[in-house]
Amino acid sequence: MERIKQALDKARAERGSERGVGGGAPMSTGASSAPETGIEYSQTKVQTFDPNVLKSKCVVVDDSNKMGLTAYKMLRTQVMQRMTARGWNALAITSPAPGDGKTVTAINLAISLARELHHTVLLVDMDLRNPSVHRYFGLEPTVGISDYLLHSVPMNEVLINPGIERLVLLPGRTSVENSSEILASPTMGKLVQELKTRYPSRMVIFDLPPLLAADDALSFAPYVDAFLLVFRDGKTTKTEVDHSMQILRDVPIIGTVLNGSDERLSSYY
Repeated sequence: MERIKQALDKARAERGSERGVGGGAPMSTGASSAPETGIEYSQTKVQTFDPNVLKSKCVVVDDSNKMGLTAYKMLRTQVMQRMTARGWNALAITSPAPGDGKTVTAINLAISLARELHHTVLLVDMDLRNPSVHRYFGLEPTVGISDYLLHSVPMNEVLINPGIERLVLLPGRTSVENSSEILASPTMGKLVQELKTRYPSRMVIFDLPPLLAADDALSFAPYVDAFLLVFRDGKTTKTEVDHSMQILRDVPIIGTVLNGSDERLSSYY
C-alpha cells in the first residue's frame, strides 16, 4: 500500500498548485431548466432485489455488515461535504483497471447516500462496454440506457427502483459498440444535464469504465462535476496510479478510495 500512498502524494503535489480540488483526501473503505431532451417521466417501476445476491457481491444492504456499513457512511459523509461545498451533484466513479472495485463502490455509496433523508440518488450505469450494476441487484432488465440512447425507448421504461427508498437505477443491459463516441455525443450531454437538473436535491452517481481500458471515462469527463477514483490494495500498481492521475489531470478529483485495505480511513492524501 505504501507505493500507492507515494504515487498519490506525488500526484497531489503536481495537481495541488493548479486546482482547488486537485485529488481530494483518501477514502479507504476497507471493504436551471432542463434541456430539450424530450424525456418524459411517470411512476418508476419497482423491481425488488434479492438481498442474498447483494450480500454475495459485497453490497451493504443492512447492519449485518457493521464494518462495511460504517466505512461507507464515512465515505458518504466525505463525498457529500466536498460535493455540497462546491454546489455539485454529479459524481463519476472509475478505477485504473477492471477488478479494482469501482462498481461495488458506486453501488454502496449510492445506497448509503439514499439512506439520508435530505436527497434522492440516481445510480447510472455508464459502463457501456460492460454494464453490470443490474447484476449486483440480481436484476435482468429488458431495456437499458443503450435502448434509450439508440432506440428511443422512453426513459420511464428504463428507470428502476430496486426496492430501496430514494434510490433509482438507470441500468445498462448489453455491451455497446463505439461507446466512447456515444459518451461524448451531444445527446449524452443533454441527457446528463437533464439528470443533473430535474431534481435539485438529487445526487447522480455514474459508474464509468476503467480509465486504462479505453477512452470512455475521459470522453465522459466534461459532463460531470468531479471524479472519485478507486484503487485496490495489493493490485493497483504505482504506474497505474500515475497514469490515471495523468489522464485526469484537468478534471476535478474529490478523493480516492483504497479498496480492500485493512486500514481505516486516514488523512495521508
